[in-house]
Amino acid sequence: MDPRVEKLADVVVNYCVYVKKGDWVVIQSSFLGEPLADACAAAILKAGGHPSVLYGGPNARETFFRHAADEQLTFVDPLNQTIIEQMDVNISIGAPSNTRSASSIDPGKMATQNKAFEPLFEKHMQRVAEGAMRWTYTVFPTEAGAQDAGMSLRDYQDFVYNADMLSQPDPVAAWNALGERQQRIADWLANKSEIHVEGPGTDLTVNVGGRHWENDQGKLNFPGGEVYTGPHENATQGTVEFSFPGFYAGREVTGVRLDFKDGKVVEASATGDDAFLQEMLNMDEGARRLGEFAFGLNPGIQRFTKNTLFDEKIGGTLHMALGRSIPETGGTNQSALHWDMVYELRGNGAKVTVDGQPFIEDGKIVI
Repeated sequence: MDPRVEKLADVVVNYCVYVKKGDWVVIQSSFLGEPLADACAAAILKAGGHPSVLYGGPNARETFFRHAADEQLTFVDPLNQTIIEQMDVNISIGAPSNTRSASSIDPGKMATQNKAFEPLFEKHMQRVAEGAMRWTYTVFPTEAGAQDAGMSLRDYQDFVYNADMLSQPDPVAAWNALGERQQRIADWLANKSEIHVEGPGTDLTVNVGGRHWENDQGKLNFPGGEVYTGPHENATQGTVEFSFPGFYAGREVTGVRLDFKDGKVVEASATGDDAFLQEMLNMDEGARRLGEFAFGLNPGIQRFTKNTLFDEKIGGTLHMALGRSIPETGGTNQSALHWDMVYELRGNGAKVTVDGQPFIEDGKIVI
């Protein structure tokens, strides 16, 4: 086994979710992620926790949506409900064999299931906000991920583990150092109100006054490397044209353009898979409003890989999410959707001002 797998498991178990004696820890993964899931289970046992490992097959999701009737789409699995309501820790491992396995799924069916599971999503986020549950999502590098990123598997493994800072002598110390830098940025943003983004196809104003900026230093997902908040639900104005494709539930949507008025998307278009974009926006009332606004700050991630876990952390970018707010930020938007989209700030003349003061130019923070 690649020794970095055990190193990743150690960081995930003892840093990201800091498993304690007696914790019930649920690990979820595809079969391809078994090496990391097994290493995590071993680390959990050493920490005195109780691991439960749940594996999913590569075709299960596609099979479900292909054959499920309406009453099956809205059925809330009691096993999932029990897990979300009772587990102390959740470790989710992305290890796909095919990142496009959901490309033929009817988006209407997907929206129907998301609506049915919204109370569980809400319970999950509530327990996290209250400190009753810790969770993290990480990636085990597979051929599918490497192909999306345009890399060989070996190069992709190096990319993933370097983004995780596992090449550092002490990864936890490296994450704490990044966290300190990000906290200084979050503290500077804390008493600001208006963020103005200008760039190719984009002139957007977001109000964040009085909202809390969270510092993601690799706890809730790994790798981390961003600061984020919940913008005011009725205040976003203007247009954004996303530089990168948007990825959600295994679908790739290119050329997304959104026009906001009083916080709501009033016009939307995409050059690729526009029908899916429209279906997601019509999922519920909150799907047309922003639930998150964030800046990517991970210096170890500099290239786009078609995996949002990494792409939203690219140093010199920002991202915003349509749909559900994150309670810790003070955001109040409710939705079954939470879809992050990334906007490039490097090398294209884009700039960000905060309360009229220059904040980012050419992808670099200038405060």
